Amino acid sequence: MLATNETALVKISVLGEIANPAMPGLPASPYFVSADGEPMLVPTFGGIVYNVKLGDRALGWAGELIQPGVSIKAGGNANTALGVFACLGNRARVVNGAASGATGVVTGKSGRFAEHVICHFDDAALEKMAPGDKVQVQAHGVGLQLADFPDIQFKSCSPALLEALNPDVNADGKLVVPVKGTVPSVLAGAGAGLGSENGALNLQTSDPQRFAEAGLDDLRFGDLVAVADWDSRYGHGYLRGAMAIGVVCQGGSFRSGYGPGIAVIMTSKAPVIEPVVTAGANIKELMRLG
Repeated sequence: MLATNETALVKISVLGEIANPAMPGLPASPYFVSADGEPMLVPTFGGIVYNVKLGDRALGWAGELIQPGVSIKAGGNANTALGVFACLGNRARVVNGAASGATGVVTGKSGRFAEHVICHFDDAALEKMAPGDKVQVQAHGVGLQLADFPDIQFKSCSPALLEALNPDVNADGKLVVPVKGTVPSVLAGAGAGLGSENGALNLQTSDPQRFAEAGLDDLRFGDLVAVADWDSRYGHGYLRGAMAIGVVCQGGSFRSGYGPGIAVIMTSKAPVIEPVVTAGANIKELMRLG
């Protein structure tokens, strides 16, 4: 295992509550317009999703940016802290209600307009949960560094997730990271220009053929993907030679500029990350999440 600064990282509690799905208030319409100009009304992000889970397909659902499992949120500035400090792989625990004591894992984040932290729980816990139940996250990972790769910045990545990835170093001195595939920068969409600490970057699917050519048409929730020529150090944006690695945590979209959302877990301006297509490059399998 590569040397990290894990012993210097602070583990701190952050609290959110299960967010009810929301629709825009008047005079906005509950409908949205698809990339082909069709008005649509389908379930959207938030709430407790019972039949879409980590490891399931990310595309093909009759839903808009569906988030598998449980979406939590806090109020005001506390939600910023929840969104920034919570890291993928952190333990989440229900602290009230019928499911009190149930434990799960943080598996993603959603972007602007939703600003949720996404958590995986087992079926028995989901059946007992309700919107408004409080979920405490043991936030651990902000400030994570690899001693031999100072050019790589980690985002929303817990030490537990990094250990599960078990990255290697190749003969060229690059960090080898397992991925499902590499996204060409032309497919990076909504999220560009926004912060990279507590949001998602969408992979555009309005050109299905281009998406399929990249080997991404069978994406699953939890898949690791690389985004080529993409710099997510201080925000999301194009930069030739840069690289970002993210985890698929939101489902597909019918809108222009949107598609499966990923939570970025590492990025570098320098060409020091080498994504390698690897079978089983999914956090459900790597972290043994049932």
